[in-house]
Amino acid sequence: MRIAALDLGSNSFHLLVVEARLDGSFLPLARDREMLRLGDLVARTGEIGDEATGRAIEVIRRFRAVWESQRTDEVVALGTAALREAVDGVAFVDRVRDETGLRIQVVDGVREAELIFTAVRSSVLIDPGPALAADLGGGSLEIMVGDRSGIGFAASVRLGVGRLTAELVRSDPPSASDRARLRARVDEELAPVLAEALWVKPRMLIGSSGTLVSIARIAASLRDGGAPPMINQLTVSAKEISVAAKRILGSSAAERARLPGCDARRAELLPAGIAVLEALLDATSVEELTVSEWALREGIVLATIGSHDRAELEDDPRALRRTSVLALCRRSSWRQRHARHVASLALELFDSTAAGHGLGAESREILELASLLHDIGEHVSRSGHDRHSAYLIENGGLRGFAPSEVAKLSVLARYHVRGTPKPSFDSFALLAESERAEVLTLLALLRIADALDAAHSSSVEHARVSVAPAGDAASPDGSRKDGSSGGVRMAELVVAAHGDAELEQWTVRRKQELFERVFECSLSFRLVRLGPAPYEPDRVVAGLG
Repeated sequence: MRIAALDLGSNSFHLLVVEARLDGSFLPLARDREMLRLGDLVARTGEIGDEATGRAIEVIRRFRAVWESQRTDEVVALGTAALREAVDGVAFVDRVRDETGLRIQVVDGVREAELIFTAVRSSVLIDPGPALAADLGGGSLEIMVGDRSGIGFAASVRLGVGRLTAELVRSDPPSASDRARLRARVDEELAPVLAEALWVKPRMLIGSSGTLVSIARIAASLRDGGAPPMINQLTVSAKEISVAAKRILGSSAAERARLPGCDARRAELLPAGIAVLEALLDATSVEELTVSEWALREGIVLATIGSHDRAELEDDPRALRRTSVLALCRRSSWRQRHARHVASLALELFDSTAAGHGLGAESREILELASLLHDIGEHVSRSGHDRHSAYLIENGGLRGFAPSEVAKLSVLARYHVRGTPKPSFDSFALLAESERAEVLTLLALLRIADALDAAHSSSVEHARVSVAPAGDAASPDGSRKDGSSGGVRMAELVVAAHGDAELEQWTVRRKQELFERVFECSLSFRLVRLGPAPYEPDRVVAGLG
């Protein structure tokens, strides 16, 4: 089924057309948006007016051409704060229906918040929970508190950035009086809502909508020296937001538009956005903001599908990540049996070498998920599939992952065949030095695990590595140096397999150099033969997992 979701907001009109899948996931097919700033008009005059209504109708006609070209089965259009409050809101809805055929449902603020939180918890890993989520639109601010299991509190406050800017900002850059008026209004409106919302002591602050995303992008750009390559689950600290706030509040709208990471169309609205964001940070005492790329339009899609995704039925908040990875695998017609077997072997290798690498549960999870994803590039072409895998991971819309984690998955897929990651590869350049060392260790393990299923036959049942202690070393010619700290440590890869596993042994020899370099050892191979196993050919599985 194909669904078109229209978010007719106070700042912008958004269109998202998706193909819904049986497991509750969806694939975006087309997007469009137009900034109309209807909320500004309503804040100043109380109405939308004929001229702005005409512009909105032209935008909807353009949207209609898009969703019709995609052969959409169902169209859902929701109107928010500007349409709720305008004295001619009903007339606007009627005129749109008469001239375009589109039926708009105007929702109240609480329903809007519920739909937004449905999208947020399906996009961002809420761990630790609960989280306070804030969606800052042009006409209203939606406040939500909840965790992976659902929403516990929802409210809508008349603190949209369009409204605040139109009513309270009189100078460019904003004067001290402007800033004082903004903060006083924000504190006054937020106080009763936060008194109720904060009793559960949220441990995360999640922001959605264009204005908060722009502020986070600016803060990250000032921190990193360039705009972040990915937005979803981007995290910036309160201190980094403070640095960005000084630049934003000390600049004119034209100057703000040129800040790295800024959406120029929102430059005028950023001072009001800073006032709201700083008030939320102060009230919650949370030390950072996490961005959700998904908001109302994705919430509309998920609500229309009916069952959001299978991860929602699980207690583990991190199940979102696995569900998202498996959805990308299915879309890429993965070789499920091989991928799952490589993941199993990789985890055995990780566990048996734990004393040598010292990595924790989060690294183990990244290795497992990278193993599931490593060959999805074959969906594009067998030749160069490692590069294709990296591209699909970077652009696959994975949910619940920080940008650095997506980068790790991309690096592991890109180099699982051969080569050493270099800063010239964008995803590797994104990582800190400690993360680069972590990825090299995981890559060494993934290469061995992949080699142990070279025939895609699952003939290797189990594998572990035994590394000799540093003091029990051998010289390069094999003679012992008992008690010495010099020489090369010996490591043994013990493999339990059906048959001789000749191809696997040969492939391990081709791929073991990185393992030996990372673990500073010389790796040998020992085979433990198991009884014969029936041959089960690997299959391209598109609908399971």
